[in-house]
Amino acid sequence: MIRLERIGKRYGRGPWVLQDVDLSFEPGGLTVFTGGNGSGKSTLLRIIAGVTAPSGGRVLGRPRSVGYLPERFSPGLRLSTETYLRHLAAVRGAPKPGTVPGVTPSDDVLDALGFHGDPTAPISTLSKGNAQKVAVAQAFLATDLVVLDEPWTGLDTAAAVVLADMVTTSAATVVVTDHRGTARGLAGAHEVVLRGRVAATGVAIELNRVSDLTTTVIGEWDGVRVVAATDGRLSLLVEPAVSDRVLADALRLGCSVLSVRT
Repeated sequence: MIRLERIGKRYGRGPWVLQDVDLSFEPGGLTVFTGGNGSGKSTLLRIIAGVTAPSGGRVLGRPRSVGYLPERFSPGLRLSTETYLRHLAAVRGAPKPGTVPGVTPSDDVLDALGFHGDPTAPISTLSKGNAQKVAVAQAFLATDLVVLDEPWTGLDTAAAVVLADMVTTSAATVVVTDHRGTARGLAGAHEVVLRGRVAATGVAIELNRVSDLTTTVIGEWDGVRVVAATDGRLSLLVEPAVSDRVLADALRLGCSVLSVRT
């Protein structure tokens, strides 16, 4: 089982894109993330796939074989479709380029999706729809976890139907975002609605000069929740009733206070 524990993400000192996300994914299950623009769907998928590191929290149980389809697949690849899929198949230990484990063990995914381009030509010469089919095929080379960000974008109706069947019958754990609503009604799909930064009440305290040991000690104090810990800095959300004590004890431990706000 893959588990997310208190996942948080922000870029630099900017606002939190995600905060305190706790989720688990059953092996072979289908999870559909929905939510408005800016709710953090793409960011969370990159964290699940291991492409982006979280600012706080951790991912447990991520398998070795992971396929990831970004929202914007690079159309400028000079590799041919054939070479590209063969290379990724070798990297992921797939038995055959384009084969979906547990779904179509003997059929090529590109054929199933209706790929009509030249497999020996550079991917940069393909139409948007055919390039998207290559992108889908490379993600399904993974045997354990398939992470798809808006995979139906650019696909024709027939290919969209095939992809819907693939995500519901794949032996791999599948995580997908879909703004068009195609995946919401699929059999066995578990929908998770993201609303961006989690609203929380309390006193937000940011500390500097914090060691790993000190982080562990502070995280065990009553009324304290560790939001993020990176590079000697520690972000806390503290219950108002204990905030004065937390500040005093943190200073005694040698920390410096960067900010305090409600």
